[in-house]
This record gives sequence, structure tokens and C-alpha cells, in this order.
Amino acid sequence: MTARTPAANAQLALLLEVAGTPKPGNVDRRRDLEDLRFEHFLAGAVGARDGLEIAANGGAVGAAFERAVAGMAGQRGGNTQFGSLLLLVPLVRAAREDLSAPVVEAVCEDTTVADAANFYRAFDHVDVFVGDPPADMEPLDVRRGSDAVPAVEDRGLTLLDVMSRSVPGDDVAREWVEGFERSFRAAERLAAAEGPLGDRTAAVFLSLLAERPDTLVANRSGEAVAREVTDRAAELLEREALETDPDAVEAFAEELVARGVNPGTTADIAAAGLFVALEREAVDV
Repeated sequence: MTARTPAANAQLALLLEVAGTPKPGNVDRRRDLEDLRFEHFLAGAVGARDGLEIAANGGAVGAAFERAVAGMAGQRGGNTQFGSLLLLVPLVRAAREDLSAPVVEAVCEDTTVADAANFYRAFDHVDVFVGDPPADMEPLDVRRGSDAVPAVEDRGLTLLDVMSRSVPGDDVAREWVEGFERSFRAAERLAAAEGPLGDRTAAVFLSLLAERPDTLVANRSGEAVAREVTDRAAELLEREALETDPDAVEAFAEELVARGVNPGTTADIAAAGLFVALEREAVDV
């Protein structure tokens, strides 16, 4: 069997993440959101391939990310995998040498002002929900997209600098700052789990949701809601509800969708974990 390339494994990780079910509050193969459907995620994963190839071939992280986001945005749903790609691009880049925490940390540390500028330009391609920045950070508000690039360049900020300024409050950025700790841990859990990979993905998603409030939920719905969601996920995990009471997990998933509570950051980390597990051949497809 011919081995998949890192770009192919990253694309497959995006597809497997959205196929895993149930993932409370998120799009999966059994449930859609009002304006964001399962097929939008499939199309987003296909569109992201060129950018992932740039990273796999040693291209600059910022340019690879912008290309991946531009391709992802070529479907009618909007933002499907922006956060996932922000994790996957440096991981794919690291896989050229060794997919380990020290190497991916070095990839992030080596990012430049040009990488940061391309990160901001990626926001021109798709609407991404972010919280309001502090008053002194308004010129660097990512929602300004390419209009913020002069401020980034004037301050000499690298992409890692930008990520560092987003913590706390953004757990995708936290992965950049903390060596992708949760992404690698998710990969270990996927490898240790049993059953079809879609079921393992759902189980690992629930475990990630149970250990830490989702920052997208906190920013959209408030910290109290984020904590409530985490506490309920922890209760389901503790009683092994995916095996003993799957209807309870399905009901939780439907409830969060109905409430508009979307733990998207947790899904992003699950996608990164899937890539690591696939690239290390710790799981089979």
C-alpha cells in the first residue's frame, strides 16, 4: 500500500473529523447547523488541499495557511475549518522533518512578519467569529483582515507573536504557544481507543470537551455556558455514556445544536489529533 503524503493525511483528518458522530454542538454526518452543512465541510477539506501541499513542500507557513483558507472558502457555507487549518499547517510543515513537539515548536518560532501578514490576509476570504480585542489592540483586530497588515508590519510581529497575544481566550492559539500539547494528547487517545475511527473521533472529542471549556463557546455564549457544556460532557464521559447510554449523548448533541452552542475549537483540536495519529500510523484507515 502506498503511504499517504502529509498533505493527504491532513485532508483526511479534516474529513474524518466531520464524519465522527456524535460531536455535541458541531456538524457531523448526522446533523447540520442552520447555515452550515456536512457537505460544506467536505468541500472545505477538498479546497484546502493546495495550501496543505505548500506546507508539505516546505513553503512558508503564512502563505500555506492563506492558500488553504482561500480554497476552504470555495463553498457556500462559509467558515468550516479555519481553526483546524491553523493547527494543521504547522503540523504538516513539521512532518517534513519529524512530527514531534520540539519540531513543530521550531516551525512556529521560525515564523516571520510575512507569515503574520498572510494570516491576516486569510480573514479576507471568509468571515470568522472572534471576540472584541482590547482597546489598545484595535489596529491589530483580525477582523480588519489585510487592512491590519501595515500595523502588523510596523510592530514587527511574527505569526507566533500574534498567536501569543491571543492567549488566553483562544485555545487554537494556545496550541501554538504550548507546543500543540492537546493535539498530541488527542492523537494518543485516538491510538489507544478501539472500534471504528469515527467512533474513536467522537469519544476523543467528548474527552477534550470534558477537560477544558471550549473558547469559541466562551467567546460566543459566555464563560458560564462554556463551563456548563464542559461539566455535562464530563458527566457523560465519567459514566461512559457513548457505550452505556448513547441516546443521552445524542440528545446532548441535538440540544447544543438547537441552542446554537458550537464547541468548534474542540473540533479543531480533534482534527489536529487525527492528523498526528494518521501521520504516525497510530491509526489505520
